[in-house]
Amino acid sequence: MTPIGKIAAPILLASVALFSASADDGLRIEDAIRSAWKENPGLAAGAFHVAAARADAQAAGNGHWPTLAVTAKGIGTSEPAGVFAIKLDQQRITAADFDPARLNYPDPVGGIGLGAGIVVPIWMGGRILAGQHAAEAQADAEASTQARRREEMALAVVQAYFGVQVASQGVRYADDVLEHARETERFVGERNQKGLALDADVARAVAFRAQAEAERAWVLQQLASSRSALAMLTGIDTARSSLVTPVEMQAAPSVGGGGDASRSDRPDVVAARLRAQAAEEGIGVSRASLLPAIFAQAGVDTLRSSIQQGATWWSAALMVRWEIGASSFGGVQAAEARSAAAASAVRWQEVQATREVEEARQAVATADARVRSAREAVTASESARSLREARYRQGLLPLTDVLDAQAALAGARALLLRSQLETRIARAQLELALGVPVEGVQS
Repeated sequence: MTPIGKIAAPILLASVALFSASADDGLRIEDAIRSAWKENPGLAAGAFHVAAARADAQAAGNGHWPTLAVTAKGIGTSEPAGVFAIKLDQQRITAADFDPARLNYPDPVGGIGLGAGIVVPIWMGGRILAGQHAAEAQADAEASTQARRREEMALAVVQAYFGVQVASQGVRYADDVLEHARETERFVGERNQKGLALDADVARAVAFRAQAEAERAWVLQQLASSRSALAMLTGIDTARSSLVTPVEMQAAPSVGGGGDASRSDRPDVVAARLRAQAAEEGIGVSRASLLPAIFAQAGVDTLRSSIQQGATWWSAALMVRWEIGASSFGGVQAAEARSAAAASAVRWQEVQATREVEEARQAVATADARVRSAREAVTASESARSLREARYRQGLLPLTDVLDAQAALAGARALLLRSQLETRIARAQLELALGVPVEGVQS
């Protein structure tokens, strides 16, 4: 990579906008997060999943209510037994219908019928209640998963929001590098005309300026890309919005204690536990399916050859139904395996949560340390550049020393700003790992 590339790339990726502005005059980070929660289609899809799971749970809870069935039919047949039965249901049987010839070779008949019946579950072996509990746990798990999606979206907004500031400051640094490059090229050209600078120095200054122009064009493209990413997340036209929340916090808030994240209310851990609970209830559903079901059934039917002619009757029954087969026992084993898998998933989620908290805390501490070291580097590099530029103009140092000083200062600034950005993002990642609101933004 060229010297300018080594300078501009880290500046683009790490520089931040350290400006002060009123939060009322532009887009704050909390406003961007709330906009993403409201406008992002991905989160909207998750909300519909939650609504569907809630509806499934409500439907499962209604399983103990009676079931009403309404039927309508039109029928026609020449089958002897069927003809006799239809005429009997229609109250059309006469003495002539018992003639053997008519019984054996009847004329086709038909009719229309209506019916209504109700089935009342009395005892279902516990499968309805277990199914209801499973569906409710699954719905709660989906809601917790959606809460986790919202916090992950908040983290993505934090990264994109401050990424725009990084790119914006990168443009300013690119302008600064280009301005110095042009001034250096002009100064070296004048000295060359006076015989005080080598042609090689002129070529070196021209190359430095050309590379600076190329890098500035690339930085502008990265700014457009960063704004597009933020706009995609939030639904806000970020090209017309000033981002007023600075990257570096004036006073870094304390994030969480030293507790074990696996025992926290972190949404993804809660969701895993709820899915394990749903899987456990699934065992109850499978076991209950091995037991008989008792239900009452009553109904009323009519079959008519015309509106005025026909019969209406009712029926009632108390029924026991027991369906069992070799596959039924396999269903219990499958449910037990799913429950064991869900329990293992909970343990794994807890392990991951604990590790993510540890990693996030280390990242915050490391970024804070890098900020302190980078501040020293910036101070020293600014002093070195000023001294070298002055001595070069006095003819006491070669051009390469000046370019090296500019590169060193740019690198130190990039390190400082990158560390400030990393600190802000690391704190957001720690908040996500602990299960607390990212950036303190709540619904």
